[in-house]
Amino acid sequence: MHFDLADFRLVSNIAEESNLTRGAARSFLSVPAASQRIKNLEFTLGIKVFQRSSQGVALTEAGRAYLDHGRRILAQIELLTSELQAFGSGLKGQLKIQANTTAITEFMPPVLGAFLRDHPEVQIDMREKLSDEAVRAVRDGAADIAIISGTVPTDGTEVRRFARSRLVAVAPLDHPVANRNKARFQDLLQHEFVALLDGSATQEFLRQHALALHENLSVRVQAAGFDAVFRLVEAGIGIGVMPEIVVQRMNSRATVHVCELDEPWATREYQLCAKAFESLPSFAQDLVRRIIAAYDSESP
Repeated sequence: MHFDLADFRLVSNIAEESNLTRGAARSFLSVPAASQRIKNLEFTLGIKVFQRSSQGVALTEAGRAYLDHGRRILAQIELLTSELQAFGSGLKGQLKIQANTTAITEFMPPVLGAFLRDHPEVQIDMREKLSDEAVRAVRDGAADIAIISGTVPTDGTEVRRFARSRLVAVAPLDHPVANRNKARFQDLLQHEFVALLDGSATQEFLRQHALALHENLSVRVQAAGFDAVFRLVEAGIGIGVMPEIVVQRMNSRATVHVCELDEPWATREYQLCAKAFESLPSFAQDLVRRIIAAYDSESP
């Protein structure tokens, strides 16, 4: 059998998107070209790689086996590329990261700026995911590193703690919640929220906790980021829940009331997750070291 790295990447991209069109675009191929490559691959291997339906495409059992081994091969190629960088120039590396909202908006930007200046040859593919989804991506080989929080199963991976952050409630200064220094999440659910967009990791996290209480999260306005949520709360539109690290950055003039969330899940440990940190390319190991150095000493 003949195996092609381009086929491995194409199958991986289509599987991650569950969509031929988006997978083809990520592979820089037209849809007809991608479809033909998959047909040729299936003919050569004598198996069906994908099941096609009106909802999109999904891997068959044989396709999952093909992709599992393909991702291992691609990971080894990345590692080889990283090692060869010490002996040549012009080689590029790619690092796939999946992280929750806070990690992407608060923890990563200060570190990534310096990292990419020192590693101009590295491309970062960073996607926002819930922590359990990010761990699963690392375990399946779809991501090199996950940045997670909370108590999610991490079997089959290595984790390294680097920070701690609390979720707090913020309210307009004339809001009923502004009379309280501490509140249960269930009590807050009696009010209208300013929230992140549906699908964001933090928004889904809060929605899950509301459902566990058999309550609905009453959302008055949704916004694309924590900064926008803060400004809308400041304008008196509703209350919000966001990481304390964001509030400390934005509330220097005390324009909103900050209320402690009296919930065990409100304090979250942030961890880096990988299949094996020592097996990561050298540039990825450098990023891990930088993240830990930047935040570990600041954690309470």
